[in-house]
Amino acid sequence: MPQSKLSAQRDDLRNVAIIAHVDHGKTTLVDALLWQSGSFRANQDVAERVLDSLDLEREKGITILAKNTAVQLGETKVNIVDTPGHADFGGEVERGLTMVDGVLLLVDASEGPLPQTRFVLRKALEARLPVVLVVNKVDRPDARTEAVVNEVYELFLDLDADESQIEFPIVYANARAGQAGFKPDELAEDLGPLIQMLLATVPPPAYDPGHPLQALVTNLDASPYVGRLALLRVLHGTIRKGEQVAWCRADGSIEPARVTELYVTEALDRVPADEAGPGEIVALAGLPEVTIGETIADLEDPRPLPVSVVDEPSLAMTLGINTSPLAGTEGDRVTASALIARLEQELVGNVSLRVRPTAKPEVWEVQGRGELQLAVLVEIMRREGFELTVGKPEVLTKEIDGNKHEPVERVAIDVPEEYIGVVTQLLSLRRGRLQEMVNHGTGWARMEYLAPARGLIGFRTEFLTETRGTGIMHHVFDRWERWQGELRTRPTGSLVADRRGQATAFAIAALQERGSLFIAPRTELYEGMVVGENSRDNDLDVNASKEKKLTNMRSATADELVRLGRVRRGDPEEHPPAQGRALGEQAANPVLTPKTRPRSRPHSNLSCNPDADIFLVVSGRDIFARRAARRLALS
Repeated sequence: MPQSKLSAQRDDLRNVAIIAHVDHGKTTLVDALLWQSGSFRANQDVAERVLDSLDLEREKGITILAKNTAVQLGETKVNIVDTPGHADFGGEVERGLTMVDGVLLLVDASEGPLPQTRFVLRKALEARLPVVLVVNKVDRPDARTEAVVNEVYELFLDLDADESQIEFPIVYANARAGQAGFKPDELAEDLGPLIQMLLATVPPPAYDPGHPLQALVTNLDASPYVGRLALLRVLHGTIRKGEQVAWCRADGSIEPARVTELYVTEALDRVPADEAGPGEIVALAGLPEVTIGETIADLEDPRPLPVSVVDEPSLAMTLGINTSPLAGTEGDRVTASALIARLEQELVGNVSLRVRPTAKPEVWEVQGRGELQLAVLVEIMRREGFELTVGKPEVLTKEIDGNKHEPVERVAIDVPEEYIGVVTQLLSLRRGRLQEMVNHGTGWARMEYLAPARGLIGFRTEFLTETRGTGIMHHVFDRWERWQGELRTRPTGSLVADRRGQATAFAIAALQERGSLFIAPRTELYEGMVVGENSRDNDLDVNASKEKKLTNMRSATADELVRLGRVRRGDPEEHPPAQGRALGEQAANPVLTPKTRPRSRPHSNLSCNPDADIFLVVSGRDIFARRAARRLALS
């Protein structure tokens, strides 16, 4: 509703989101605000990054799901929404911005604005939200605060911000120490300057006193006691526990419903409430099938709100049941019905995902924003006990003016100066175009590229190898461009097991010089399973279960110490994609990837079709890949 028609506001309330690039200090700043607002006892044992509650969030050190908390700052209650910094979870950012009236934009005092900074800021500017710039980590020895502020101004101009949006206030902070100030070298002992600027810049929620109840569902949660919870912001009117409301569903229908429970947020807890007024962020129970984007309205005068629109997916992969010879040995959820039920459950709370059927009834195509989002989904399902096949990520294309277009990513790379040539060569093979290169005089250079999204699939591993683990890379979707032709980004082949058995240290030691291995001693093998990556561009049949022959004769090498190299374990982001189409197996224990190559055998029920699909399998404790030959019945 236009601001001019909103004649009232709640001065005792503020709703603000914290947006930033990955690892720029959002959740750490929320920790400091919670401590300084008195939300915890002085001697209370509280984990770091308390809002990162998922196991994966703590392991990866990133925020995956948007979460809200509330702090009391004097007479004003401030609802804070902590959003993910990675563009793959952009759906969480877009939903979070519909709940707030302003944002804190965090930028690292050394790294400056990065691709995800551009992404989250663009969403905030499109929503016309006021911005408070917080330059964090000013205590870093390589901090360059003045240059970073100028880069943020340039970013605002690049995103076509108008004059009112460019005139944003600036606060400098050290979130880990809980300090803030208006000058980088004059920080207060607490976050008082930041709180003061937040209350002055972010407007209080405005509403129309004569408007009937209207609230938008922006997120979902669940309680073991009351079932599904709908998280929503009350735009107009008052919602009360026990009252009848109109449930405006996504399909256009309107149903009566009762609010069985109502909660508001205080610090980290949800507290039961009898009613909540306009501007408040609440959770309600009583709607077992409610979904994101639906409206809770007045029963007598229901007025549905438009459904929130999020960016379309740009990457897809296939998920199916595990069909390898080792299927059923690790997980307990192995059926197609369990898999599709879990995917449908994920769709309820994740608006940026899409699930489409394929020609095979036991395989589905899952579309998302990027590799990390899809890898996180697979990892969560693995921990829940699923065994499944996972396909190679492929970009989604679209027709524009009759021409095929593909997504192009903006890539920001920070590397030591000596690796500039290596990185340039790697990205040129992937049709990357250098847009800008800056050397800050510290021995490091920042390069910004535009590269096709499909050229970046599996690129991170090779990038880290070539830069000896020192390079830092971030990328985000930028635009659609004409299809740029075929790319060959993997110059290596596979090491393929030629028989069934158990891997031995003796065989692995002999194979190490052929390439990097995916298996450890005592790993169960089957014929056609990929046990490693060949250093050459061809596939090589190997015997990874060969045992050392024992005799009664003494040998000079009988007690020779064998040192085995590092096994490439199952991080879904670590393994390069197989050429062609690929699927992979995921089982309940941490990970291994097979690949079966078709071979002709007299008594085999597998055909030796050379064009058979390639599967990537995650099973047991390691990762393999297997090229599955088609059964005669299907060929």
